[in-house]
Amino acid sequence: MMPRCSIPSKEIQVFQSLNGLQQLAEARRFKAWCLDQFGVLHDGKQPYPGAILTLEKIADCGAKMVIISNSSRRSSTTMEKIAKLGFDPSLFIGAITSGELTHQYLQRRDDAWFAALGRSCIHMTWNDQGSISLEGLDLKVVENVEDAEFVLVHGTEALGHPSGDAHHMKLEELEKILEQCAGKKIPMVVANPDYVTVEARALRVMPGTLAVKYEKLGGKVKWMGKPDELIYRAAMAMADVDAFDCIAVGDSLHHDIKGANAAGIQSVFITGGIHATDLGLTNFGEVPNSSSVQSLAVKYEAYPSYVLPAFKW
Repeated sequence: MMPRCSIPSKEIQVFQSLNGLQQLAEARRFKAWCLDQFGVLHDGKQPYPGAILTLEKIADCGAKMVIISNSSRRSSTTMEKIAKLGFDPSLFIGAITSGELTHQYLQRRDDAWFAALGRSCIHMTWNDQGSISLEGLDLKVVENVEDAEFVLVHGTEALGHPSGDAHHMKLEELEKILEQCAGKKIPMVVANPDYVTVEARALRVMPGTLAVKYEKLGGKVKWMGKPDELIYRAAMAMADVDAFDCIAVGDSLHHDIKGANAAGIQSVFITGGIHATDLGLTNFGEVPNSSSVQSLAVKYEAYPSYVLPAFKW
């Protein structure tokens, strides 16, 4: 009997604890696996122990694999990054990122919400990792809030310049600009809904943090990516499967697991990612207390089908 995974409710949700993914993969129950990357496959700097082998084993079982990520960068960049980290890109049928969705929707303008946006934007982006290109979007980047028709948030380190360059700014400085934007009541598009992400075992502040701040200021935000089911539908379309044949693997209850719940697909919660500290974990592969996982799931109203310490076979 399969564990419950569907729409969350106030009653206790039951998950199955796993030591590895072998049994689940060899059962060949799922035709497609939607895999988060940061906190699951790698920490931004190197693969997690056993992750590369596990991918190969899942592929050997005949499953299609799609990377589904809240990265603000485009899908092609994600595939290039995993190759540099030692993963075989041919094991995946592709990647769908929140940055890719944002680019597509800004480019097509066939959605009513995006069609109503102007062309002039305040652009918040990355600095150390390199600014996000807006080429092909017919946008005018402005620095004066009075000239802006919307805010586009790709990163939390810099403010885009009309020249295409980016000027480094502290998070507090970007938040002050957001206060001015909220006062003007212009909408925001956030190309990475994550609040934090795992990077070399530490947590890095992500664009979702700015989006939450903006909503508290009264601003309207379009969240592109997990937990919105839009990105899951895009991944399922890429794999040509329906919800019944798909499973998602992620380390964020709020983004990965809650999104899977919304999309009606089963999920695997990796406890050694961003929630490791919440669960009292200090070592890679350490198994959390089941009641702690349950309490955290109730807190986020996000209920996994399976729970696993790390992405391993």
